[in-house]
Amino acid sequence: MPRATVIGLGKSGVAAARLLKREGWEVELSDGNTSETLLQQQQQLAAEQITVKLGQSLELNGANLPQLIVVSPGVPWDIPVLIKARQLGIETIGEMELAWRNLRSLPWVGITGTNGKTTTTALIAAIFQAAELDAPACGNIGYAACEVALSCRTRTETPIQNQKSKIQNCIDWVIAEISSYQVESSSSLAPRIGVWTTFTPDHLSRHQTLENYYNIKAKLLRQSELQVFNGDDAYLRQQGLSAWPNAYWTSVRGKDFLISEKGFYIEDGWVVEKLSATSAPEPIVKVSTLRMVGEHNQQNLLMAVATARLAGINRDAIALAIREFPGVAHRLEHICTWEGIDFINDSKATNYDAAEVGLASVKSPVILIAGGEAKAGDDTGWLAKIHSKAAAVLLIGSAAPVFTQRLQEVGYYSYHIVETMERAVPRAAELAKEYQAPVVLLSPACASFDQYPNFEVRGDHFRQLCLDWARGGKLQYNSIFSSPLPNSFSV
Repeated sequence: MPRATVIGLGKSGVAAARLLKREGWEVELSDGNTSETLLQQQQQLAAEQITVKLGQSLELNGANLPQLIVVSPGVPWDIPVLIKARQLGIETIGEMELAWRNLRSLPWVGITGTNGKTTTTALIAAIFQAAELDAPACGNIGYAACEVALSCRTRTETPIQNQKSKIQNCIDWVIAEISSYQVESSSSLAPRIGVWTTFTPDHLSRHQTLENYYNIKAKLLRQSELQVFNGDDAYLRQQGLSAWPNAYWTSVRGKDFLISEKGFYIEDGWVVEKLSATSAPEPIVKVSTLRMVGEHNQQNLLMAVATARLAGINRDAIALAIREFPGVAHRLEHICTWEGIDFINDSKATNYDAAEVGLASVKSPVILIAGGEAKAGDDTGWLAKIHSKAAAVLLIGSAAPVFTQRLQEVGYYSYHIVETMERAVPRAAELAKEYQAPVVLLSPACASFDQYPNFEVRGDHFRQLCLDWARGGKLQYNSIFSSPLPNSFSV
């Protein structure tokens, strides 16, 4: 029986382990952390004959080495144990690649980008589902990719390294949001349609250089049969036809701003399709059908419509899905209105560019809650937007001292260090009344790992605090949210 090791006891790692077990592998799952929740998962997986090792790093010593290592998305690709594994000739792949090997007979849409990919992925999935296609969203949104593989894969007679699979009663399309981490650890992933939403500096602590970060993203698109690009993104537009001559480009600014002779653009309030140099432009759906505000959401709309049309979906299904699309949790999510003040959750804005878009999308003046674990990047545009739109900024998390210094450097002094979300929400409500600000916005411009396990938990905490405040109840203090938490796993 072949042996496989899965690193990371998160949703992706557990799904990968179960998929491998189904395929006849002897599976060991390791996680450097330990907790009551992880211990419960350990017991549950032991009942499925999956060995779980907690609180220890993977070691590659001795003769009984695994033939395969599967890495969860958050595990850095260049840590010493993975470098050693590759040197020893042990096949090392990511969870997304494992899912692809099981579902490669199905058409995939792969969406990547620095910002905008979650909304675009959710909208694409909604359109496909409105067309009565079974097309689950997975990857960084919805299900882990291996959960989708588990849901429709039938048992095969041979291990997956031979890549012989028979899929019965399965889905129609896989709609996958794919991060740079997942692209990096996927060698053969090749979607039918690849979508690139935006490109700005992010994750440089992991990818080191902007060029390396770009090349990782580009690999997914190069391996895609059809390519859709946001032509309004400055960096992607600069690459242009010389780098991507066969792509479908989009632009909210109209036909004259299309990079190529084929693509999707907005004109006279319509999304317009032009599939070739010789084809006539065809209106597909009114832009006003989409309830979400902001130019960035119009860009997302264009890419979603482009993907749907390239997949052969008709205009009626597209219009129906867009009309009913509610938006995405943690991305400019309206939580509640209290005494005329809107509380908006933009916890997914984990970098400066996303947070700048968040500020640009709401009414001013705004009371901004920002901070967390700071990332490398250019904060110039974000700081300028704070100057023009924020009546006050409340700073939380470990980034507060750094942000204080940067705000002072640009001459902005209406800030308050509140440290935790419990203190931020009531103070933001008070300041909104004082400044007659119509919006309280959580848009952190930071990762969450100093105080939360991920941005979803941070956004959920903000949501609950806002709802408690709006109901007039006392804010519930929960120490789990105000003390530093480790990443979900380590090796």
